[in-house]
Amino acid sequence: MIPVNKIRVMVVDDSMLARSMLIKGLSSHPQIEVVGYAVNALDAKTKVPQLKPDVMTLDVEMPGLNGIDFLKQFLPDHPLPVILVSSLNLKVFDALAAGAVDFVRKPEKEGYEAFIHTLTQKVLIASKAKVHLPSSAALTEPTLPTHGHAAINSLGKQVLIGLGASTGGTEATLEVMKRLPADIPGMVIVQHMPPGFTKMYADRLNRLCAMEVREGKDGDEIRPGLALVAPADYQARIVRTGTRYTLSCTYGEKVTGHRPSVNVLFRSMADNVACKMVGIIMTGMGEDGADGLLAMRKRGAYTIGQDKESCVVYGMPMVAYNKGAVVIQASCDNIAGTLMRHLKSLSMQ
Repeated sequence: MIPVNKIRVMVVDDSMLARSMLIKGLSSHPQIEVVGYAVNALDAKTKVPQLKPDVMTLDVEMPGLNGIDFLKQFLPDHPLPVILVSSLNLKVFDALAAGAVDFVRKPEKEGYEAFIHTLTQKVLIASKAKVHLPSSAALTEPTLPTHGHAAINSLGKQVLIGLGASTGGTEATLEVMKRLPADIPGMVIVQHMPPGFTKMYADRLNRLCAMEVREGKDGDEIRPGLALVAPADYQARIVRTGTRYTLSCTYGEKVTGHRPSVNVLFRSMADNVACKMVGIIMTGMGEDGADGLLAMRKRGAYTIGQDKESCVVYGMPMVAYNKGAVVIQASCDNIAGTLMRHLKSLSMQ
């Protein structure tokens, strides 16, 4: 029997109770070996070169050097996949912007087993992820586009856009959205994310992007200039009544392992959208969204897949591409331009 090389994990948390929980839980997985821990960021800086972990779990809030500043200082010299283990905290998104690949919410009084299952799965994914460090330009506030060729309702050609992403998607989606104008056609975004974080994520996009972005709720109208982020723990579908489109949010079973599921959103678009539509599938592990995107393409949708080079994890876009669901592949930096060129071509028809 060929021995399996275990994934070497280092745990960084200032709480002894949290460290013990993480070490015990992660060590119970046959493919994971916890090679050590650090009690704060400075301790981690010293130990990483010695322990040589494949993946690090990191608390965001720690005394002294916090997780965000640690990542900014540490990752350029040690591009190590980092999973944030955090309470419900807006700073998680700042840490993701600094280069962390994913995050998991610390458990409340109950839910330990589900938490450990989620964390171990994220460690397995992170061990294969590419670390994308932010450029200096990405750390500054973007100059927002205000108008484009997207306001095509006036030409009688309505368009709806669906976007799905998972691991690495919070920052990748932001990179796309901040390049789009305020008058973008109505959008629905599915980003795999724990409950409590989708509203904070939508608020962050709303602050950094030209269009209005908010967490969707059942019955919201989908209209130009508005992007709705599907709420965590609900399945999101687009529903048509005549020429009016609304968002349906229901607490259904997980599909392709997720709630919300990109497949559910994309299939609803294939089934219910009578106007022009665009599907975008971005970085993430697994195959969520691939079948739904294929159904959209068969209904005439223009479909974009993020390319391998720019993905943190080239899983979902790869499966979609291999199934023939993707019309065109583009880098994260070029997806917005690819979309805008397509919208411009529609406006000229």
